[in-house]
Amino acid sequence: MRIALTGEALIDFTASEAGALAFLGHEGGSPLNTAVACARLGVHTGFLTQLSTDLFGERLMGFLARNGVDTSFILRSNAPSTLAFVERTPQTNRYAFYTSGSADATWSPEPLPQLPAECRFLHFGSISLLQEPASTRIADLITANAGRCVIVFDPNVRPSLIPDMAAFRNRVTNWLAMADLVKLSDEDAELLAPGRPVDALAAECLQAGARAVIVTRGGAGATLWRTGHAPLTVAAPRVTVVDTIGAGDTFTAGLSVSLLEHGVEHPAQLGELTDEAWTEVMRFAATAAALNCTREGADPPTLEAVHNALAQADN
Repeated sequence: MRIALTGEALIDFTASEAGALAFLGHEGGSPLNTAVACARLGVHTGFLTQLSTDLFGERLMGFLARNGVDTSFILRSNAPSTLAFVERTPQTNRYAFYTSGSADATWSPEPLPQLPAECRFLHFGSISLLQEPASTRIADLITANAGRCVIVFDPNVRPSLIPDMAAFRNRVTNWLAMADLVKLSDEDAELLAPGRPVDALAAECLQAGARAVIVTRGGAGATLWRTGHAPLTVAAPRVTVVDTIGAGDTFTAGLSVSLLEHGVEHPAQLGELTDEAWTEVMRFAATAAALNCTREGADPPTLEAVHNALAQADN
């Protein structure tokens, strides 16, 4: 296991058309999407969560296994599965979550799981940090592996689940201090620091301890900030967009997969990569995310598909 992820796994019920009450179910949750993307991109990936024994939990367990994700760390519970309902709009996606008392929200392993020695990246974030006891145990897991793994944080802010945004922003400060690599969308950045320049937020993340901060801007590309370096921006590949669900998760997966390919196995190495190497890493991630957008729902590409798209772009 080279990459491990912890957090929610849920069923996304997507509206068949705007304003309709007909929904189609898909396996989802930001950490689950990222885990599947990492596995499809060819890296042995494990997922740490708790899944229900209900029909949705069984579906999630089977989906992870079919996609090659290591499920040996997954706990089971008779608590219900987390459910999310999604309505697409021309600008973004609107969500309604049902999380109270769910299996993943009540993840509280005792003792903490011991990650394999070969695990080099550990991801956390998203709505799992809004639920107890899962939030506290996730923080414990991150603290236990600090310095040994590259800690990746993606807040994946969902305002419909956050009754007190000011209190949430204070909590985010603690999570940022745990991370080596922070990945934000431009929507996340606006919610966390409304009205402020993105580079100011990136500087705060670096000051808190992150070695690299990346902000994605959909079709406008992504920008990297590091201490002592000028910002580095890559363009997003031009594709016909069918759906943006899972694009950010696929981008995050592409970062870790490509960083491993470039020899990054310890936090300090994030600061040692050249601009050329970082450009390759971000192009890989952006291409993977773009390919995800060409299909319905979160449907990350294979490693071969990303390599083929990159080769075509270079010709």
